[in-house]
Amino acid sequence: MRERPTHIGHPHRRENALRHLAGRGNYVSDLQLPRMVHSAFLRSPMAHGRITELDVEAARTAPGVIAVFTAADLNTRCESWTSHLGHFAGMVSAPQNILAEEEVLWVGHPVAMVVARTRAEAEDACELIMLELDDLPPVCGVEAALDPDTPAAVSSLSSNLCFQNELKTDDVEDAFAGAAVIVEGEYTFGRHTAVTLEPRAVVADYNPATGQLTVHHGTQTPYQFQDIYARQFGLADNKVRVIAPDVGGSFGMKLHLYNEEMAAVAASLILHRPVRFLADRLESFVTDIHSRDHHVRARMALDKDGTILAMDVEDFAPIGAFSAYPRTSVVEGNQAYRLMGAPYRMKDYHGKLTVLFQNKVQTSQYRAVGHPIACQVTEELLDQAAVRLGMDPWEIRVRNVVPDDAYPCKSATGYQFEKLSHEASLRKIREMMDYEGLRREQAALREKGIHRGIGLATFVEITNPGVAFYGVGGARISAQDGAVLRLTPGGEVHCAISVTEQGQGTETIIAQIVADQLGVRPDQVKVTTGDTDTTPAGGATWACRGAGIGGETALRAGRKLAERIIDIAAAILQADRASLALRDGAVVDAGTGTVRIPLDEVGRIATYRPDTLPKGIDNSLTVAQHFAPSGYPFGFTNGVQAAWVEVDPETGLLKLLKHWVVEDCGTVINPLLVDEQIRGGVVQGLGSALFEECLYDENGQLLNGSLADYLVPMACEMPDIVIGHIETPTEDTILGAKGVGEAGTAAAGAAVMNAVNDALSPFGARLMQTPMTPARILAALGI
Repeated sequence: MRERPTHIGHPHRRENALRHLAGRGNYVSDLQLPRMVHSAFLRSPMAHGRITELDVEAARTAPGVIAVFTAADLNTRCESWTSHLGHFAGMVSAPQNILAEEEVLWVGHPVAMVVARTRAEAEDACELIMLELDDLPPVCGVEAALDPDTPAAVSSLSSNLCFQNELKTDDVEDAFAGAAVIVEGEYTFGRHTAVTLEPRAVVADYNPATGQLTVHHGTQTPYQFQDIYARQFGLADNKVRVIAPDVGGSFGMKLHLYNEEMAAVAASLILHRPVRFLADRLESFVTDIHSRDHHVRARMALDKDGTILAMDVEDFAPIGAFSAYPRTSVVEGNQAYRLMGAPYRMKDYHGKLTVLFQNKVQTSQYRAVGHPIACQVTEELLDQAAVRLGMDPWEIRVRNVVPDDAYPCKSATGYQFEKLSHEASLRKIREMMDYEGLRREQAALREKGIHRGIGLATFVEITNPGVAFYGVGGARISAQDGAVLRLTPGGEVHCAISVTEQGQGTETIIAQIVADQLGVRPDQVKVTTGDTDTTPAGGATWACRGAGIGGETALRAGRKLAERIIDIAAAILQADRASLALRDGAVVDAGTGTVRIPLDEVGRIATYRPDTLPKGIDNSLTVAQHFAPSGYPFGFTNGVQAAWVEVDPETGLLKLLKHWVVEDCGTVINPLLVDEQIRGGVVQGLGSALFEECLYDENGQLLNGSLADYLVPMACEMPDIVIGHIETPTEDTILGAKGVGEAGTAAAGAAVMNAVNDALSPFGARLMQTPMTPARILAALGI
């Protein structure tokens, strides 16, 4: 008897890869609808000011212009939105509207909207609008935002404090008082943004004859936006359809509500025709959310043997003029200060988070929310401690990680960990990278004046969030996912599922999971995503939940449909259902593998000749399944990264020689796609560590808002990235998958920072700021 073929755990190419390579992607920016018009926005040229005059009359008569809208026209059509979560007690944020009314709050804040036959005509008309502003003092730096004498970044607020919270264990002061070694640092993380290949795009199309609003939206979360558009514009849920076709990258940036999308919907409701907004690259820099603006002071206490006793962390996190809606901008900082020290046996912790308003673009969730901050601070302090104690960086980590047999356990910050694999991960990466051999090579090269460094970083990543993530705080963001699965009369399978695809291979892994349950090939499973009218409701793809929650939903739906098929086949064959199984597109004898009836024949009989089935047999070949996590509040993955770099102390130039990753995402569904996700995540992490930074002057002006000035990592600058796997499945699900999309980003910066500091150790230099540019390396060297 031949074993049943298994698709879970095997590499399969992304099914949409050839279509995209052939230029047949289906993006919102490609969409052309009858009578569609285009929009452009007049934006504030200053970071903070009061509107004293706004004259749009000349723009109304410009060639091609259909309409010109101000706050008086659009804001009244839409309920304002205020960002807060109930479990962030004391959090404040001002109500937001589509267009600025009296006050502009950042460079790029939209003030007026022009709708015209073409984008070019709309842009030309924007130049005819007369806008006069009185300067108000902008809040730019952290110190200014903390100063009680500084005027508020938003005039309706009494201060620049958005949120503040503190975690403290009972014995943290005693731990520091009794420590043999205390290491400390002040860390600065530069703002950066997503720079997706496809900018934000939306086409809103309201049909007054039916009252139906259809929004074609390049988003990760169509059901979230269906709810937002319905509530904010006073429409019934079933009169709002959101379609998310191919999405050219998201990285968290396309989760949030933006003024321009709301403006497009409002304009379509007024004009009764499709209205398109497509961000150009320049305005993306001043409208897309930024991330990672953190200023951290941290200390670590250790005993004489190198055991971590406690950490003391204060994180100041500016977020712009508003907290992003509906997920809040506080989540980034909340995860950063709560993930500090996560991989290690650390009994005591004190952490304080202060979230501040500024007159800049909003910051919010971006790939690996808060993870790189926590990882970089913890791992850099640990390397400092190793130097002070005369220990090897690998040894101090092995001494302190939570043992693999010590789970389940709870961190000093309150996170509950089900099962992680730090010890196994460290052993594996040491072998992969030939740690001892690299150390020998490093020593030999230093004798020749070549300065190379090795950096290690152990990490923990949050995945599979349940209702504790947003639902408990009152946000209307679903923690569950849904799937509808059916067998066609031809013997193929169709799966409509709520998780979405942005290039990470979601549709491919869902097909693999379903195929495994039904005994068919993955190419016989068609997966439909991204349409609120044709897929079941669910949370969609964010926080690495696509495999862990969406995949589990698909698995359970597949098993439910398999049971239905077996019941029908048993009735047709007059056989004991326990003697039957599904394999190779057929119902077979479970013992011998002999084909009893092909799936297409089951589909034909159940669909066209149900009259031939015994009474009481359910002939439906469609099943529905929803699933929400109900075990641990979050899933956690873990791993370790290592970097091998060379630094030229005369120029500050840095060369990335090699990078290693060992990760544990639970059950690996598709190793090819897992490795793709890790490599992409590493590159994004290296981007923020070495290249990417949104630079502002003292007046809140963005200085490098173009790809001519804002640096992103290029292929020629990236090292070989070698990947290894440990599999520790979660027991909260049948599938056992956790998540992997953010793992690469979580620790890449920490590994490279430690490698750079290792390379510079002969000079007594140390960096604690990212990106680590040549200029900053030279400054650390005193040059």
